[in-house]
Amino acid sequence: MSDGHVRPAGESEEPLYDVNVRTPTHAERARTLAATFGTATLCTIARDPAGFPYGSLVTFALDGPDPIFLISELAEHTRNLRTDSRCSLLIAEGGKEDPLANARLTLLGRCATVHGEEERERAKHAFCTRHPTAGYYVDYKDFSFWKLGVEAVRYIGGYGRMSWVAVEEWRASEPDPIAPHGDAILRHMNQDHPAVMADCCRAFTKATDVTAATMTAVDRYGFEISVQTRKGPRPIRLGFAQPIASPADARRELVAMATRARESLGRSEDHRG
Repeated sequence: MSDGHVRPAGESEEPLYDVNVRTPTHAERARTLAATFGTATLCTIARDPAGFPYGSLVTFALDGPDPIFLISELAEHTRNLRTDSRCSLLIAEGGKEDPLANARLTLLGRCATVHGEEERERAKHAFCTRHPTAGYYVDYKDFSFWKLGVEAVRYIGGYGRMSWVAVEEWRASEPDPIAPHGDAILRHMNQDHPAVMADCCRAFTKATDVTAATMTAVDRYGFEISVQTRKGPRPIRLGFAQPIASPADARRELVAMATRARESLGRSEDHRG
């Protein structure tokens, strides 16, 4: 399975960057997406009208790789699950002008109630940490914790980036630790250091005619930039020297890359910060 930066359909030019730069796997992207959101669409098999897919909005949290729900016996999806445990959970991001360019994830499997005091306490901790207001009703008798045992994973990261993710990879992967800080890093770099990013592209890629550069994504392995060239906008990906786990790590790696780019281009400006 290839997880490289995908060129837009119809783009005939050769990539301007090394396509072997490490990128998150689809399993890592999927785990990150699931960890980012707390609401999703739960699809169960309806009792009435029998056999039809029934979608409903739910809140969820992750207990490791498995989603946890706190749902009422009065809910239609709970009644459906007590008849047929098969279900799917659709987790989708928003924000892009083109909805189909957003990432989404479908988890399929069987849902079962959480049994045992230790397992229930673990589920309670995970759920209430993600949804603090659930503390008001978490101990009501008509509410129960349910866990979706993931058996299949479908990830779509937008146009041209999609696959069925092996369950073993889903379970072994971890959410990207940079994801909660990504917006702040992008904002800082785009507002304060656009020239640095342009220099990095000139120094380390074939985009030597860059007139403007905008960081569009960052993860533990590197970052992506949209650059303006004589031929129009083009995508660039640059990798960190080593995986990062915090904003401090990101700053260190970006400062080091800026220094190398400055030296490569024969400049002496100080781009720290």
